[in-house]
Amino acid sequence: MLLPLAPEPFTAPTDRDMLPSERRQFVLTHRTCVFGYRRRNDGPGMSVVYYIPTDTDELLVSTMAGRGKARVIERDEKVSLCVLDERWPFTYLQVYADATVEDDHELAVDVMMAVAGRMSGQPLGAEARPQISTMCEREHRVVIRCRPYETFATPPRHLHRNDQVEQLSHWASGVVPWDAADPDAG
Repeated sequence: MLLPLAPEPFTAPTDRDMLPSERRQFVLTHRTCVFGYRRRNDGPGMSVVYYIPTDTDELLVSTMAGRGKARVIERDEKVSLCVLDERWPFTYLQVYADATVEDDHELAVDVMMAVAGRMSGQPLGAEARPQISTMCEREHRVVIRCRPYETFATPPRHLHRNDQVEQLSHWASGVVPWDAADPDAG
C-alpha cells in the first residue's frame, strides 16, 4: 500500500546523529530526493524526483521506460536516494537500495497519482485518474521499486549569525542498516 504524504516532515535533531528509527521516519515523511545510479563511463547519473513510500518500507519512483534510470537498473540494480529536507537548516539522508523496474500500468498510475498529490500538497481526486492513466500510457511510465538496505545521514548545521562561528560543530555519521534497531537508552 502506498503511504499518504505526512502532514509534517520529521525534523532531524541538531545535537546528535539520527537514531535508526528516526532515519526511517525522515524518509517516510519527506517527498523529494536526488536519485543516483552508476553510469558505465562517467560519474553517477542523478536527478531530482518525488518518491512514494509504501507500508513495506519500499520507495517507489515513477519514470519513463526510455530514461536512463530505468535502463541502467537492468544491468545494475544498486541505486541511492539522497532524501532532501525542504526546511532550513538543510539536512539530507542517503538511502542505499536495490532496485527493480516494474512495467505495470495500474501501479504506474497509482504512483503518479500519489506523486501529483505530493507535488500539490493534497491528494488528487478519482476524477483525475483517467487523465493520469492516459499520460502514463503515452509516456510509457514504469515504476522503480527501491528496497533500502542502508542509510547515511548528515546533521543539519547552520550559522544563524556570524558571531556563532565558535559554536559551530560537526560530527561523523556512519552507514546504518535500514532495519537496524535503536540502541538501548539504558
